[in-house]
Amino acid sequence: MTTSRRLVSGMALFFLLMMGVRILSAQATPATPQADGVTKGPVTVEKPDPLKRPLSDKEKIAQQKALKQELKGVYKKWVDEDVRWIITDQEMQAFKSLGNDEERDQFIENFWLRRNPNPDSPDNEFREEHYARIAYANEHFAAGKPGWKTDRGHIYIAFGKPDNIDSHPSGGNYERPMEEGGGNTSTFPFEIWHYRYLEGVGDNIDVEFVDSCMCGDYHMTIDRSEKDALKHTPGAGQTLYEQMGMAKQADRMSGGLEQLGTGPMSQQQQSKQFDRLDTYAKLTAPPVIKFKDMESYMTTSKILTGPPFLFDVRTDYVKVTNDTILVPITLQIKNSDITFVNKDGVATGTVNILGRVTNLNHKAIQTFEDPVGVQVPSELLARKRNDASVYWKALPLRPGLYKIDIVIKDVNNPDHIGRWQRSLNVPRYDDDRLASSSLILAGTMERVPSRDIGAGNFVIGDTHIVPRVPTSIASPVTFHRAQSLNFWMQVYNLGIDEKSKQNGATIEYQILDLATNKAVLQTQEQTVKTNPNADQFTIEKSLPLASLQPGKYQVSIKVNDGVTKQQIAESAPFIVD
Repeated sequence: MTTSRRLVSGMALFFLLMMGVRILSAQATPATPQADGVTKGPVTVEKPDPLKRPLSDKEKIAQQKALKQELKGVYKKWVDEDVRWIITDQEMQAFKSLGNDEERDQFIENFWLRRNPNPDSPDNEFREEHYARIAYANEHFAAGKPGWKTDRGHIYIAFGKPDNIDSHPSGGNYERPMEEGGGNTSTFPFEIWHYRYLEGVGDNIDVEFVDSCMCGDYHMTIDRSEKDALKHTPGAGQTLYEQMGMAKQADRMSGGLEQLGTGPMSQQQQSKQFDRLDTYAKLTAPPVIKFKDMESYMTTSKILTGPPFLFDVRTDYVKVTNDTILVPITLQIKNSDITFVNKDGVATGTVNILGRVTNLNHKAIQTFEDPVGVQVPSELLARKRNDASVYWKALPLRPGLYKIDIVIKDVNNPDHIGRWQRSLNVPRYDDDRLASSSLILAGTMERVPSRDIGAGNFVIGDTHIVPRVPTSIASPVTFHRAQSLNFWMQVYNLGIDEKSKQNGATIEYQILDLATNKAVLQTQEQTVKTNPNADQFTIEKSLPLASLQPGKYQVSIKVNDGVTKQQIAESAPFIVD
């Protein structure tokens, strides 16, 4: 009986244990209900991945500490010293989030590439200039710490050499200007750096540095009274109003951005305090990467929301070597399409220009970006609106097929955007083939001084030439009868006679009246009489138009090479009004 009870109890215990296991299993793997309401087999529930769970605040702090410890050596120096004054907060955050040296090296390469004015060049002019500025700052601005750490070093590295410096290295006697209260005082050593223009900051920027410790460490200040060494000396260094009994020296300490005291222009200065704060903030921020807001318009995917900003473009081709062709790009913008702002009797309009040349693989070969300013007296603005402003950029390119994108932006009307896209077929000049450059019709053409040969805007070789830009590819350019028709062209690969060692080409010039189809001018010249031993010839002619009646004409140039028996011809239409 006892044995039988024990057996029954054991079986019951075993049965209960098995039921418990089944209940636990059913709880761990719930059945999946189907659309028809029938519950089918159990589904396995995956355990959460501990690597994907959100980090706690404590774990995040530990991770950041580990990252700071990992960022050392050349990478820490690059962030803390090399690019400290030019790297943006977004770039800094992105760099610190990288996980290995390979990613950091790639980031640094792209960092400099974004700032390279010529992405196709192996030499990065921006990077070279940046490190040259650091070296200059360390040599000239050190003051118990490296020069790059000082305020003067900061501004010099970020913005370059000022246009002029008002330096007072010993301080001493100082006659205050009226905007600082007038009167005479004594100062600490100080410097005022003046920049005519700083991208992203503004025009006519003055940056003041004061060495109040007399230790050579000049700090930047927005309070022009900091240089006043007698500011806290009662009865000394009084302003004009203090000398006249119209103000008290103690009133200078009543608060405000500057402690200049009451003076003839104090009300005007108070209204400019926020401007000074804004300028200071822009100076201490990393320099902007120019015209990045215009990059999105390089593709046609972004729709222009504002009024179209129309402009005309002309491209020319001039041989430098067999592998290098100079491609002058001339932009013409009507002043009537530019938004002008009047200030102090001067009307100012500014247009930002961003251009990029890409190859067939969509790789950027050349990039250019420049602000173009137009300033006229306000009373002459109505008359000048009928004129046009011209911008010129000469790009050296190899022969081949390219695409050029140009975007312009009216700075005083940010929604006023213009866009232009074309293909560029840069010609190849083979040594055995008679060829020529573009035929350029110009409003201005003159010799340049020897020091300016081959350099500067609108300069080709030793000639300053401003091309006339047609309003469309098929449209002729327009000249007034009181002007002269200037035309320029180069001829390449003239044949040289083996015996005489001279060329023997004839160049014919013709001005054709397209209304009557009759030549109003026809002449020719021999290259052997002007430049007999050269295989290249430059044509520069200027024709007064007073004798021509208003109408449509065409200038034609034909070259017959008597040595190689080759011929070429170029022509261009123009209008006389």
